[in-house]
Amino acid sequence: MSGGPLADVRVLDLTSVVMGPFATQILGDLGAQVVTVEDVRGDTNRTMGLGPHPQFSGVSLNLLRNKRNISLDLRHPDGREACLRLAEHSDILVTNLRPGSLRRLALDYQAVRARRADIIYCQAQGWPTDSPDGDRPAYDDVVQSAAGMAATFELRDGEPAVAPTILADKLSALTIVYAVLAALHHRDRTGEGQRVEVSMVEAVRAFVLAEHASAAVQVPPQAPAGLPRVLLPGRHPQRTRDGWIHVLPYSDQNYRDLFAAVGRHAHDDERLSSRWARLENARELYAEVAELMATRTTGEWLAYCAEHDIPAGPVRSLDEIVDELPVAEHPVAGPYRVIPPAARFDATPAALHRHAPLIGEHGDELLAEVGYSPAEIAALRAADVVRSVDADHSALS
Repeated sequence: MSGGPLADVRVLDLTSVVMGPFATQILGDLGAQVVTVEDVRGDTNRTMGLGPHPQFSGVSLNLLRNKRNISLDLRHPDGREACLRLAEHSDILVTNLRPGSLRRLALDYQAVRARRADIIYCQAQGWPTDSPDGDRPAYDDVVQSAAGMAATFELRDGEPAVAPTILADKLSALTIVYAVLAALHHRDRTGEGQRVEVSMVEAVRAFVLAEHASAAVQVPPQAPAGLPRVLLPGRHPQRTRDGWIHVLPYSDQNYRDLFAAVGRHAHDDERLSSRWARLENARELYAEVAELMATRTTGEWLAYCAEHDIPAGPVRSLDEIVDELPVAEHPVAGPYRVIPPAARFDATPAALHRHAPLIGEHGDELLAEVGYSPAEIAALRAADVVRSVDADHSALS
């Protein structure tokens, strides 16, 4: 048992790939008791890139942490029943199975609610369930394009593109986390459970439009959607004499201090006279800042910006950032680097409580906890309803 802020919360995880597993990883980091139901063939994230073990990619070592694992054949009536028994003992169920699959498996909200009326049932998928696309497949790149993210690149660079990160999945995961915690708070006050729906396209749309709806929210619109300053082609890191830096002057004094560093006096520069003037001239000002950066090294500029309180930071490589992470010892996969939880709690810290499990590693103990006898568990295994994969992934047991 962990000491995290969600230590008394039980979560049943019927998710795969990144969106759902990232959401339940966060809940697990916060101390929730997470049980993952995984297909015996293994989730996609287990083979997402290289890793130290046949069942563990580098991605999955962090994504699957703080969870126990059971592998059930959900198409078998006894596998479905075992899943519903686990749901009876859960506060939250999270799934990213498509609506049609949930109906065919008889694991939709109505079926689960019949077994636990106050459960928080989070149904997450690509498209809203009440839309014509509700049962269509959706992956991160498709969602980024459909929700407006790709269009922001087109406005800036002339061609649509997707962000080089699994943005839609991870953003939707964060939405799942705050949604189920809000529903849990409502249940604590009223005793009422509910279904919560998170569609990826709506989560990313809200994210993109927070600033990019901009002047288009007025009726009629004052200007096309898109926040101009954020879409400027010059809004990017700048070259220095020996590398890269990202300096983002924000106030008139920031600009004046930067220009003073190379002997330019900008006290009478009308472009700096107000926030609106700086916005109107941002393209030209950004270009001039980029020219300035080439006159000194990254270290010199970082020191100067720190001295004058100018927003600035180094452009660091992914390898540099990973190298700083703490190392833990997985009992099967060996040493690996742990991505720390993003939030810090003084009294109830989020942390690594349990290493990523093998496929089906905790099947017997989980079934025993929800009332199955040893003989019943043995019968389920004999019928191949409960499965597990040994440590070298070479055989089912």
